[in-house]
Amino acid sequence: MLTISQISKSFGGRTLFEDVTLQVNREDRIGLVGPNGAGKSTLFSLILQTESPDDGQITFQRNVTVGFLPQESAPAGDETVLELATAITPEIVKLQKLIKAWDSDHPTEVEHHDDAHARFDELGGYQLESKAKQILSGLSFREKDFNRPAREMSGGWVMRAHLARLLVQEPDLLMLDEPTNHLDLEALLWFQEYLQGYPGAILMISHDREFLNQLVSSIVEIRQSQIFQYRGNYEDYLVQREANEERLLTAYKNQQKEIAHLMEFVERFRAKASKAAQAQSKLKQIERMEKLEAPESENKKISFTFPQPQRSGLKVITLEAVHHAYGDNVVYSGIDFQAERGQRTVLVGPNGAGKSTLLKILAGAFPLQGGTRELGHNVKAGYYSQYRVEMLEPRRTVLEEALDTPQRITEQSVRTLLGCFLFRGDDVFKKVSVLSGGEKSRLALVKLLLDPPNLLLMDEPTTHLDIPSIDALIEALKQFSGTVIFISHDVYFIRALANHVVHVNAGRLTHYAGDYQYYLDKTKATSAREALTAGAKVEVVRQDPTEKASFKTKEQKRQEAEERQARSRERKDHQQLVHKLEKEIHALEQKQVELTAELEKPETYQTAGRAMEINRELVHVQDKLAELTPKWEQASLKLEASA
Repeated sequence: MLTISQISKSFGGRTLFEDVTLQVNREDRIGLVGPNGAGKSTLFSLILQTESPDDGQITFQRNVTVGFLPQESAPAGDETVLELATAITPEIVKLQKLIKAWDSDHPTEVEHHDDAHARFDELGGYQLESKAKQILSGLSFREKDFNRPAREMSGGWVMRAHLARLLVQEPDLLMLDEPTNHLDLEALLWFQEYLQGYPGAILMISHDREFLNQLVSSIVEIRQSQIFQYRGNYEDYLVQREANEERLLTAYKNQQKEIAHLMEFVERFRAKASKAAQAQSKLKQIERMEKLEAPESENKKISFTFPQPQRSGLKVITLEAVHHAYGDNVVYSGIDFQAERGQRTVLVGPNGAGKSTLLKILAGAFPLQGGTRELGHNVKAGYYSQYRVEMLEPRRTVLEEALDTPQRITEQSVRTLLGCFLFRGDDVFKKVSVLSGGEKSRLALVKLLLDPPNLLLMDEPTTHLDIPSIDALIEALKQFSGTVIFISHDVYFIRALANHVVHVNAGRLTHYAGDYQYYLDKTKATSAREALTAGAKVEVVRQDPTEKASFKTKEQKRQEAEERQARSRERKDHQQLVHKLEKEIHALEQKQVELTAELEKPETYQTAGRAMEINRELVHVQDKLAELTPKWEQASLKLEASA
């Protein structure tokens, strides 16, 4: 269907492709991967013929149709969302405009009106509308959105409408550049299921590992100006690539040993008349060799450490009887929520259920309309969302902005972290003002990791990151000693990180005290998408319950009630002790700050003996803190164990 034959392409003296060949057949499912700047988007441009190769040919079979979804900036005009989704050919678009104009402006021109309707019907226009509505609904559009002008909607929703248009069109070759970037989890799972039954070939660029694992049957990697094709999904590719790299490394080392052995002979005997001819022969042998290159290790994990936040109390954040509404639309009415230290909680649920609203309430980004929000002992909350971008200083370079942190951290460590999030080489000297929206988001994420709060609230943190950067973020958050509450459409990220799930639906919250797979198992849904839309329950579902339902005698019930009461009293005692210790520690820490500040004042030293007195008091405070902190930690552990 598509043949790429021996193409080469260079930009500004840099070779992206050299003598590259690739075949795409009908019903192929191909994932295109490679580091940033390797040439993935350029290969798409060559296939779409918006760029031309320096050498070689790209040919299609006759009458093959191609559809393309760009990563960003799909256009939107005065057409409605439904019209955009059905605009699969220029003639369909023209007829849509004619029918719309005549229906509104020329009701008397019946003949022309009927001709347009007849031709629209002949082209299957009215059947397209039914299909488009089904696809738009799958991508989380509401019925009332179908007739809204597309230009009134955000860029992400316009991209979804263009995606719907491609799925309605059903081209023979569907080319997708980061198609999951603008989808929530529910829409992504629907889209994934839809593509599994897609009748044409798919060629996609994606940084979503789970999405690639579910869909592709081969991976094409761009590396060192070449294309390497691997059978299977992304996980299969990682295994095969590692084996391939080991094989290449072994071959490279063996060749280097052979060259060294030959050169040793040359150096020893080139000056001897009797051996000079042999030495010259060995040199020519080296020259004739096809030199192997040492394999690159782009996919190796980048390890780094970053500052850890101050330890918080056991209870990190509590919402009680919280109410929130947008006008007449009540999202929450009297909900309760609690997160404890060390939890990594993912919020899941259908589109529009209120996940982002809940995250903003937890972050304090929305004023409370009812109820209370209480942060625990020593808790400092940080909210990662697009608004953080506005806090960057446009006149600084990327490196200067990243270094602007109260934490003591070396420039090398900062540059390593920037490299993990795609700021490499001279990129660190770019001004913040010239960065794209995605680059600013990544820089805001770096700044957050360099001075992390102990309660981290994150809305779609993996958007604009490539796979190695997502891996780096996962490793960073696994090191993180604080508490994380997040929303993500990246199932791999959720599986790697979450140890607690909160299902948000119909204004109610259901807690699952386990990871993402545990949540799926407990919902007993036939698919991950069905689990999102399942009706919420009000109780907490605990992991690995040991009690089984059985008939119990009155004596058994009485004993169980007594045990529950004893556990409740014990837990209450632990809670009171933890609370008491937290208050004492907080007061001592405040006193420590005050005494330290007084020691820094010049006037303190004008009174004889005052500095010595403050120092003695400061030592006493520090000793008391050293005594109480382990007691508090021990009491906190007992409280956790009694939960």
